[in-house]
Amino acid sequence: MQISAKTDYAVRALLSLAAHEPDLVKVDAIVSEQGLPRKFVEAILGELRRANLVRSQRGADGGYALAKPAKEITLGAVIRAVDGPLAEIRGLRAHETTYSGVAEHLPDVWVAVRAALRRVLDETTLAQVLTGRLPSHVRRMVDSPGAWLPR
Repeated sequence: MQISAKTDYAVRALLSLAAHEPDLVKVDAIVSEQGLPRKFVEAILGELRRANLVRSQRGADGGYALAKPAKEITLGAVIRAVDGPLAEIRGLRAHETTYSGVAEHLPDVWVAVRAALRRVLDETTLAQVLTGRLPSHVRRMVDSPGAWLPR
């Protein structure tokens, strides 16, 4: 899985909002805190607002805040809001793929990959990432031998 800059920036912006919850946070604070490009973050925040993950308020005292508590926003929801489905194969969802011959059983693998991604991303919230208290099954993966080694 390749995590896009858009997803990375979206999660980091939401973590910034979660850290200041429930206060409104100005875009300038988010971009300076995280070292992100302002225009890109503004566009991402617009998408997150349309996905009901953030709320905005205009004016001198305005800014952005999470639309619901950080403990209710999963990483999977953030990714879907800015980049679409977690696992696509040539524009198809994993369960929509079909192959013949030697690749006949490949859709099973793609569905398993999607399930593994869901197990991590749909069960890990912004609040858990913010505090470092990841779900136990995610923590076991992080702590497993070889998890941090490149391949």
